[in-house]
Amino acid sequence: MLYHLLLPLQEWISAFNVFRYITFRTAMAMITALLISFVLGGRLIRKLREMQIGQHIREEGPQSHYAKQGTPTMGGLLILIAVLVPTLLWTDLKNPFVWILTGSTLAFGALGFLDDYFKIVHRRNLGLTTRQKFVVQGILALLVGLGLMAMSTQGLYNTELSVPFFKTFRPDLGWWYVPFSMLVIVGSANAVNLTDGLDGLAIGSVLIATGAYALLTYAVGHALVAEYLGIINIKGSGELTVFCGSLLGASLGFLWFNCNPAKVFMGDVGSMSLGAALGTLAVLIKQEILLVLVGGLFVVEALSVILQVMSFRLRNGKRIFRMAPLHHHFEQLGWKEPEVIIRFWILAIIFALLGLSTLKLR
Repeated sequence: MLYHLLLPLQEWISAFNVFRYITFRTAMAMITALLISFVLGGRLIRKLREMQIGQHIREEGPQSHYAKQGTPTMGGLLILIAVLVPTLLWTDLKNPFVWILTGSTLAFGALGFLDDYFKIVHRRNLGLTTRQKFVVQGILALLVGLGLMAMSTQGLYNTELSVPFFKTFRPDLGWWYVPFSMLVIVGSANAVNLTDGLDGLAIGSVLIATGAYALLTYAVGHALVAEYLGIINIKGSGELTVFCGSLLGASLGFLWFNCNPAKVFMGDVGSMSLGAALGTLAVLIKQEILLVLVGGLFVVEALSVILQVMSFRLRNGKRIFRMAPLHHHFEQLGWKEPEVIIRFWILAIIFALLGLSTLKLR
């Protein structure tokens, strides 16, 4: 909005030319999101308390978490507001990539909101069933995939697959790109959701992964940089860097209130929307496979749950981990919650750096 209002003024005042630059608008989006988080955060927490919208701790969870019973949840609403407003203010709203990414984030956030709502109504840690969530997530991801296929017919997008470590190996998936993109988006949404179990763990990890993808997004959208790095250049995708700035600012702002001991939890409205945002962003900039490495912590957390369930069913109730997801396993081993969080953040940083290093290892 501000981009469209102020950029034309460059004809009379040269200083307004700065709005042309993605880097400037990304920085402003980040600052705006951070300020929104600080201004609205305390008020939202008080409102959630007044409405008695508190977290219900699952009975089979770690006993140390029982003290968190009743902590305000659905704080992901703050994240969505802090992402949406700066995005509308600082991006080029004529860019279709911006609307696809924003729409996916809000749609998955709405699904997470329903899940949280049913948990609060039923007063237990059970909302929508797993099948219900997967069906709706699949439909939402399908809409994103079909939208990208429509853009590819107009030459605005392509269905080639960017493979890390290879410059020229870019298989064209054609219509198979639709189910592939669905897998990336749905998988990312659920992986982040599973990681959200300790104060600040998920939002801090999202912050790290988003920082890495902000650099990737700028590189993909810049023709010269993309050519130098040997990655696919997607014209217009650089505008998504501004969205990344909004997400970085919103994540920092929410972490202020969500750090241990948390004053508010993000709930599924936050974790699902954040996961979908990362997955959709990875698809839009053709760095889908790299998300497995950059978001390696989310992958490990999700795999720990999958392996635990498989082991329990196939080995007559035997478990691999003391508790899944993996962060609870280390809690059961005696690690204090802050220790698990900080050490997992360190792992997230290592995964992000490894992912970025592949840009030169080609």
